[in-house]
This record gives sequence, structure tokens and C-alpha cells, in this order.
Amino acid sequence: MIQGLITLDNSDYEPKNWQGTLLAWLVIVVAIFINIVVPGLLPKFEIFILVFHVAGFITIVSLLWVYSPHGTPAFVFTTSLNEGGWSTQGLSYCVGFLGNVATFVGADASVHMAEEISNAALNIPRAICGSMIMNGLVGFVMMLTMLFCLGDVDTVLGTKFSFPFIQIFFDSVQSVAGATAMAAVVLTLTWACAIGITTTASRMTWSFARDKGTPFSSILSKVDPRTQVPIIAVCAVTLFAALLTLIYVGSDTAFNDVISLTVTGFYGSYFLPAAFLLYHRIKGNVLPAGTPPASSSPIEQSFLSRPASDDEKKTSTPIPVSTPEIDINIASTPLAWGPWHIPGILGIINNAYACLYMIFVIFWSVWPPATPVDATTMNYSVLVTGGVIIFSVIWYWVRGRRGYQGPLIDDEVKAVVLRVNGPE
Repeated sequence: MIQGLITLDNSDYEPKNWQGTLLAWLVIVVAIFINIVVPGLLPKFEIFILVFHVAGFITIVSLLWVYSPHGTPAFVFTTSLNEGGWSTQGLSYCVGFLGNVATFVGADASVHMAEEISNAALNIPRAICGSMIMNGLVGFVMMLTMLFCLGDVDTVLGTKFSFPFIQIFFDSVQSVAGATAMAAVVLTLTWACAIGITTTASRMTWSFARDKGTPFSSILSKVDPRTQVPIIAVCAVTLFAALLTLIYVGSDTAFNDVISLTVTGFYGSYFLPAAFLLYHRIKGNVLPAGTPPASSSPIEQSFLSRPASDDEKKTSTPIPVSTPEIDINIASTPLAWGPWHIPGILGIINNAYACLYMIFVIFWSVWPPATPVDATTMNYSVLVTGGVIIFSVIWYWVRGRRGYQGPLIDDEVKAVVLRVNGPE
């Protein structure tokens, strides 16, 4: 996007792939800085981005409605394009469907911050549903706006600005400065998304390492005692991202194929728990809400069954994520409904639909974007996905199964239990 904006403001600029990689590293450096040096500003930063998101949406939509020539409803709702050269419109639809899917990945980001969120059983589902509802409505309005303001399709798809939305902005306001400001809003929000992804990815890596599920888990599970941030995990996930951007120097097609793994990876990780939950729903293995599950230790049972104290309900201070001393295994704890769930047959239908939808998405996510297919247009995400699966299976059988026993409760949770219930 930065290169697209440079092209917009300097018509003689010719973007190079290596420049794109360096700019990506700049984005990564800023994400590292905010996550490691000033982590205390993250909540305030996210609030600012939320306000900026809503204000930017209203501004851009208003400008497009006022200044852009509008297409007809017939064009928006009845026109079908097959730009990939597929044999049928149905195939074109299924392959192009991934553009919609990509906008709904990452809704689980708050789950990875569960150990730093007060009253997570209620607040995380609220955050997920709230963000999906708000952004779904906003995205639907923006999608219709862009389609009505699309203009000439060939001009937009063949834009020299790399991103069609920049061309639409420019065609609408007929001003380089105006289009630059509008695109800068999108760039800022996307950059903020990268910062948030760095935060959640590092917490997920740290948590999995704490449970001894990753290579070099003893190193990745370390937490800085001053900032209470898993600095090594932050550096690890950003280092991998930086190395992946080197692919872009050699081939932007290969790079795009690798990052298309996002859809396969996210939906693959969503599918497994959804499928297991569906199985346990049908088998009746989930206990009613409020049922204290039987556990293998008195400490675990007392902690899982006790109600939250008034102080815990009121506090907004997260429990620090310090280096744990693994103490209690909860992998074998029976499932029990939390305070947020869809009961009965409606829940089963919901889970079944989710599983079928994700299988559909995963299947089409490995298809190439257009035909005919050759070495330069092949979608290599299936190769990368297979490589990750093979490595994971080998790692589990060689080393992982010896140390990884499932999610674990650390020494800080134990301290809470002992403070509430006493040493017995």
C-alpha cells in the first residue's frame, strides 16, 4: 500500500520488490517497538484505532457517495465476472469466494489474550461477537459503496497503483491529495492490524511453549520480569515474518501463495475444535452450565467450581504472564458449558454448519486464482500447508509427545487458588 501511495503521488516511480520487503520490515519494526518497548500503551492505542476506524469509515463512505459517479443496481447485483478464465461461472464463484473469507479471519484474536483479560469467559465472546457484528455491518456497507462507485472495471483491475481501491478513490475525488488521504486511512488501519496480530501471535506462541508444545519451549516461554511481555516470543514470530518477506524479492507470485496460507491455517485451526465440539455435543458429553466438573485434584476442583470474587469482577488489571512452574494438568477435565453458548439443537446446527463451511473454504483455498495454470501462477499454499503438517507430526512423535500433555495451569493460578481456598 505504501508503494501504491508513492506511485499515486509520483507518477515516475517504479516500485521494486526489494523495496516492498524493506517497507514490510519497517512495519515489523514498529510492531515490535509498540509490543516490547511501550506495551502499556496497547490498550489506549487500540481504543484510538477503534475511534479512527469508525471516523475513517464515515469519512470515506461520505466522500464516495458525494463525489463518485454511481453504477446501477443491475450492475451491482446481477453482473457476474469470470476474470480467472474458468470453465463455468460456478467455479469462478468458488475460487473468488476466498476474497470474502479473508476478511473474516482473525476474529479469534482476543482468545489468544485470554490470560490477560479479566472475566475472560464473558468478555472474550462479547469481543468476538461485537467485532464481527460491527465490522460485518461496516464491511457490507463499504462493499456496496465500492461496487456502486467502481466505475470502469478494466481500469480498476489494471491499476498501476497495485490496489484497486486506490484507483477507485482517485477516480472518485479526482485529487491526488484527497485519494492519498483516503488511502492513508486504510493503510493506518491495516498497520494497526499488523501490530495487533503481532501481539496475539506472540501470546499464542508463548502459551504453547509454556505447555511444552513447541521446539525450544524453555526459551520461548520466558517473560520479561519488568514489562511482563514475552519478548522472545514477539521476536520469534516477527523474525519468521521478516524472513518470509524475503520471498517477495524473488517472486511476488510465490510470496502471495505463501501468505494465502493464512486462510488455510486459520480455518484449519478453527475446524478442529469446532468438529470436536460438534462430536461432544451430539454424544452429550458437555455438562450443563454451572456444573462443577470432577477433577483430578482438590486444588483444581476448588478453583474451577468457585465463583469469581467481587474484586475479581471489578478489576481491569490483567494477571501478569510470568514464567510458570507447571503444576496442574487440565487436559482431562470434563467439558462444561460456560456462561456463553447456544443450547440444544440450535447449537448443533450452528456447529454443523460451521464445520461444513470451513471444509468448503479449506478445499477452495488451495486452488490457483486463474487458468491456465503454470509454474508462475500455481497456488503453492497446499505445498506449504503439507510441509507444516508433516513437520508438526514428525515433531510430535520425535519430541512433542514426551513433554506436551495439554493445557496446563501455572503457578500464578495456583497462587490465586491457595489465597482463596487455603493450602488444603
